[in-house]
Amino acid sequence: MAVVTEPLSDNTADVIVVGAGPAGSTTAYHLARAGLDVLLLEKTEFPREKVCGDGLTPRAVKQLVSMGIDISEEAGWLRNKGLRIIGGGVRLQLDWPDLASFPDYGLVRKRDDFDEQLARQAQKAGARLYEQCNVSGPIVDDRTGRIIGVTAKLGDSGEKREVTFHAPLVVAADGNSTRLSLAMGLHRREDRPMGVAVRTYFTSPRHEDDYLESWLELWDRRGPGEDRLLPGYGWIFGMGDGTSNVGLGVLNTSDSFKELDWREVLKAWCASMPEDWGYTPENMTGPIRGAALPMAFNRQPHYTRGLLLVGDAGGLVNPFNGEGIAYAMESGQIAADVIVQAHARSTPAGREMALQHYPRVLKETYGGYYTLGRAFVKLIGNPKVMKIAAQRGLTHPMLMKFTLKLLANLTDPTGGDAMDRIINGLSKVAPKA
Repeated sequence: MAVVTEPLSDNTADVIVVGAGPAGSTTAYHLARAGLDVLLLEKTEFPREKVCGDGLTPRAVKQLVSMGIDISEEAGWLRNKGLRIIGGGVRLQLDWPDLASFPDYGLVRKRDDFDEQLARQAQKAGARLYEQCNVSGPIVDDRTGRIIGVTAKLGDSGEKREVTFHAPLVVAADGNSTRLSLAMGLHRREDRPMGVAVRTYFTSPRHEDDYLESWLELWDRRGPGEDRLLPGYGWIFGMGDGTSNVGLGVLNTSDSFKELDWREVLKAWCASMPEDWGYTPENMTGPIRGAALPMAFNRQPHYTRGLLLVGDAGGLVNPFNGEGIAYAMESGQIAADVIVQAHARSTPAGREMALQHYPRVLKETYGGYYTLGRAFVKLIGNPKVMKIAAQRGLTHPMLMKFTLKLLANLTDPTGGDAMDRIINGLSKVAPKA
């Protein structure tokens, strides 16, 4: 591998965004729309694969609409009406709620295509996108300790250029591993839940299912008399292209979180499905892949010394349901709003005051809800609780409607029905840690 040191003529900007996933691209889009000069640095080249369920709830749909993305069926998006929940011998189909704040439908799209659409939209808004740009570390001002840029290697494996980029603000949107945050001394909080997701694709006649499917009972089938109910859930999402995305998410509250091979658990679960669904090894169209799910603000503070964390880098995954894309995009929009306001301040002290507001906005928006989610995670970490919840809760459709709103975080913040007011009230009074 040849490494060529070469300065770039346009290597300075108002803001650098590291990572062009949903969080980074959304941040860059809104910053560019507001007129700021934005560098968006992506270590790989589009299209590229990411491990995900590919199912988008109405929260994510709202963000796509805000970015002006064409979400029509003609543009390749598959709409879904709601969630089908299976467990305890019961099969319950729930439509997404009718709300003023969110659409009444979800979407499905593969991540290799989805992420590129967001990045290209940021480009159209004026962000300068560099692909194959692997950020290697921060540039820190020795006098202030603030980040003032990043070092990177630009180019493919054949020839890389060592480059530097400079900006007074940097956004870490580099996912769960977030090397940039670690280099700035921000480490993961061990007292926050962590999940793992594994998934694969199968050719299947169920590919046009217009409901996302969630299986609340996930069994570890070890043999006669040794079956164990595990914390977490399985999913089946029809992709509309002849395939289904089949996967599972499991929480670290399980005693067996580290000891089990979750790829083998997924294989065993698929083997228990009806044969005519097609979830068999010969119908698998790709390998089983896994990814971590950093939940409930598991890395803090979300702003320090010129660095803002968005999406998975800041542990924004919803602990109730493992959803990450909506919160990645929402945090990106919140961060962009804060940065735009800070940029307009006339003094360094004023800018810093505005930037310090970012963690407070995140905690006000999600803190109480995530605290409830952490309690929920501890509860379902007990297999007995999970079994009772699956067997008894599903027989009460009204209770499950409430549960859907709670787990998917779909309520109207003002007004709404009695369920909305209960959920909003609980989130308001819960500690915003």
